[in-house]
Amino acid sequence: MSIDTEASVDSSQQEGLAHALFAEREAANIPEASAAAPRPIAAIAVIGGGTMGAGITVSALDAGLHVTMIERDQDSLARGQKNVEKVYDGLIAKGRMTPEAKAATLARYTPSTSYDDIAHVDLVIEAVFEDIEVKKAVFKELNRVCKPGAVLATNTSYLDIDAIAAVTGRPQDVIGLHFFSPANIMKLLEIVVPAKVNADVVATAFALAKRMKKIPVRAGVCDGFIGNRILAVYKQAADYIMEDGASPYEIDEAVRGFGYPMGPFQVTDLAGGDIGWATRKRRRAALLASGAPKARYVEVADRICERGWFGQKTGRGFYLYPQGSRVGQPDPEVLAIVDAERAKKGVTPRPFTPEEIMRRYMAAMINEGAKVVQEGIALRPLDVDVTFLSGYGFPRHRGGPMKYADMVGLPQVLADLREFAQEDPLFWKPAPLLEKLVAEGRNFDSLNKAA
Repeated sequence: MSIDTEASVDSSQQEGLAHALFAEREAANIPEASAAAPRPIAAIAVIGGGTMGAGITVSALDAGLHVTMIERDQDSLARGQKNVEKVYDGLIAKGRMTPEAKAATLARYTPSTSYDDIAHVDLVIEAVFEDIEVKKAVFKELNRVCKPGAVLATNTSYLDIDAIAAVTGRPQDVIGLHFFSPANIMKLLEIVVPAKVNADVVATAFALAKRMKKIPVRAGVCDGFIGNRILAVYKQAADYIMEDGASPYEIDEAVRGFGYPMGPFQVTDLAGGDIGWATRKRRRAALLASGAPKARYVEVADRICERGWFGQKTGRGFYLYPQGSRVGQPDPEVLAIVDAERAKKGVTPRPFTPEEIMRRYMAAMINEGAKVVQEGIALRPLDVDVTFLSGYGFPRHRGGPMKYADMVGLPQVLADLREFAQEDPLFWKPAPLLEKLVAEGRNFDSLNKAA
C-alpha cells in the first residue's frame, strides 16, 4: 500500500468519526423540542422485571428517579428485584460502587404486584413480552390507574404503537421508548412517535433520554421502526448469500473484518433464535394475507429453531457452545442443514469473497435506509447512522451506513443494486430516493443539511 492510499484511509476514517460525533449531537434536534417544553418527571414505573425491565429500572435509578417496578406475581417480582440487585452487586464486586451507594439507590426503588401503586407516577415504561395482545391488556390497566398527564410508553421492538395507543382513552400521552438490551449499558434509545401523540410527550422522552445519558433517535411507526426494520433486510441479504454458497461462518467473518464486533449469525445466537423465528412467522402470515409479491425465503434458520437450537441460551444455534461457552464453534450439522436446503431449492453453491459478501450486505442496508428516510420513518439520513452506530455495532470510523454510502459514492451503490437486481428484481429494487439523488448528483448528507 502506498503512502497516499494510507493517507486516504486515514482521512476517510477521520471523516467517518467526525460525522458520527456530529450526527449524535444533531439527532436530538427535532421539531417537537422547539414546539413544546417537556413535562416534569420525578417518579416512574416499569412494568416487567425481566432482563429488559430490570435494565430500564437501573437506568432510571442511575438517573436519580424514583422507580416502582410492577410484576404479575410475587415470584416474578422477586426475580425482577434480583435482576436489578445483580447489576449493583456486580459494580460493588468491581469496586465501582460502595454497598452504601447501592442502599441509597435502592431506597428509590419500590417493587409491587399492584397497578394501584403507580397512580402517582409521571411516566410508565411497559417492558412485557413482545405480544400485541399482552401489551394492549397492560395499557388498558395503565389507562385505568395512571393520573391525567402521565406519559405512557411502550418498549416494543416491532409492534404497532398506534394500535397500542388506541386501547387507551389518551392516545396523546402514548409513545414508544425502544431501549436496547442490556438497557443499563446500551446507549441507543429509539423514541417512536405515533400519530396522535402530543409534542410535549416527545420532548419529555428526549429529556428523559438525556437524563439517562442515552443517545436518542426519533423514529416513525412501522414494523421494526428504523433499526430492526433495516436489520431484517440486511439479515435477509445474509441469508441469501448463505443459501447461494457462503457458509454462515464466512459471512460472520467478513462482517467482523468490516469492523463490526459480531456477524449476523453470532448476533442471532446471542439474542436467541426463537425471537427472530416468532417475528418471521408473524411477518410471513401478514405478507401472505396481503397478497404481496412472493419474496424469496430462506428456511435455514427455521430448520435450526425447529430442533430447539436457539443459540447461546440452549448451547447451540448457528454455532455450538460447549459447556456454556460464550464463544461459538462452527457446527457441521448446521452446514448439513444449509446443504440440504440448497439441494431442496436446486441451488448450486458458488464461492464468495469477503468483498462480495460486504457489497451485498451493505447495499441491502443502505437501500432500506434510503426507504426509511424517504417514508419519513427517520427524519434524516444521520438518524439512520446514529441508530446503527449506537445500537447495532456499526464500525464508528465508517460513520454509519448512510455516511459510508456517501464515501463509497451513491452511483457505485446504485450500480451494485442494479447488478444484484438481475438475479432478484424484487429484493434488490433500488429505492426511488437513491435513484433521485444519483440523478441529481447529490448525496445523503445533502438531506442532513436540508432538514
